[in-house]
Amino acid sequence: MTRPTIAITMGDPAGIGPEIIMKALAHPEVHAICQPLVVGDAGRLRQAGRIVGATIGVDSLADAGAAAFGMDAVQCVDLKCVPEDLPFGQLSPVAGETAYRCIAAAVEIVQAGQAQGICTAPLSKEALHAAGHKFPGHTEMLAHLTGTPEVSMMLVSPKLRVIHVTTHIGLIDAIARIEPGLVERVIARGHAVLVKAGIAEPKIGVCAINPHAGENGLFGHGEEAEKITPAVEACRAKGWDVRGPLPADTLFFLAGRGDYDMVVAMYHDQGHGPIKVLGLEAGVNITVGLPVIRTSVDHGTAFDIAGTGVADERSLIEALRQAVELAPKSQAA
Repeated sequence: MTRPTIAITMGDPAGIGPEIIMKALAHPEVHAICQPLVVGDAGRLRQAGRIVGATIGVDSLADAGAAAFGMDAVQCVDLKCVPEDLPFGQLSPVAGETAYRCIAAAVEIVQAGQAQGICTAPLSKEALHAAGHKFPGHTEMLAHLTGTPEVSMMLVSPKLRVIHVTTHIGLIDAIARIEPGLVERVIARGHAVLVKAGIAEPKIGVCAINPHAGENGLFGHGEEAEKITPAVEACRAKGWDVRGPLPADTLFFLAGRGDYDMVVAMYHDQGHGPIKVLGLEAGVNITVGLPVIRTSVDHGTAFDIAGTGVADERSLIEALRQAVELAPKSQAA
């Protein structure tokens, strides 16, 4: 099978993105499964390479078509947007602007057919906002850049897959936003990506909002019956194996032991907590519903250790694997 080209965005250049990219692309197994094309700043990657003691160099490319993939040098579409004296570990609008430009350029590369997926290193939401780009995160930015009206965040670890009905909004706002149509669309997006990944009849568990799934109205104000049950019933009417609303604490235990292929979480921390307990180094973030494949590390910019060379590249390697798994099937679909 032909190795897909995966566009790797550098993320916030003041964070650990440049370091984990240089570490990850020194692994031969990455090159065995894909053609990694970094979208960022070649000078910053070289700085990061010196910090981590990388033996691989960096080629500065004017465009994606000039890439010559191999183990000798990282292929970088060079946006030339990072000042040499930009410090690591400090929030800045310059770094936020760079992160935005990396994403925008990667979308153009994929849309032009020069790459089959995007894998993102972390950015700082605060730096992004300081640069004037008022997006809550990668997910919403990619939806805007691709003209996609609605997408979902899915987190994947070796033992658990979680898709979110709501993400970067407050808990009170999240509960207000949840409604049967939204829940049904999120379940449908999750079902579709699992089928494309080779799970013909996925088992999907849907979290309740309240403790004990509301205990028949004892907890909450009937949110389960009003907001979630109609969506579950609509999905079951399609012949899908969807169950819920279920108490979240029990559901995550059952999913972790393999009873479910995916959990539908109602809000950010309900889904993120269990995944992160299993280990940040193994977690991958997938944006579901975009016209392009996008995976990401499941950790932040780690400004506190940026520039020290100690950042762990394993989540990025796993995110690249997930992008490769999804890209060929999506092309064939």
